[in-house]
Amino acid sequence: MANYILLASFTEQGIRNVKDTIRRADAFKDLAKGSGVTIKDIYWTLGQYDIVAIAEAPDEMVMTALGLALGKSGNVRTQTMRAFSAADMGNILAKVV
Repeated sequence: MANYILLASFTEQGIRNVKDTIRRADAFKDLAKGSGVTIKDIYWTLGQYDIVAIAEAPDEMVMTALGLALGKSGNVRTQTMRAFSAADMGNILAKVV
């Protein structure tokens, strides 16, 4: 399984309904689980992004489909990044010539 970082910003709709954000996060976890993605953690943050989620998914296509499904809700805009553990990075560095 691959690790991903989701960065999310509230849309106008999302901030208008901000009091529902915890409920929406729980619904997102259920949606992710049904897609084969595990949401390890969700954090609400200060700064450029309002929410950061850490996810584990089988591949980029599954993660992209989940991100698109989340975007359809209209509450957040997301940016997704592939994340590598120290062990992953060790394997990558072993291939550097």
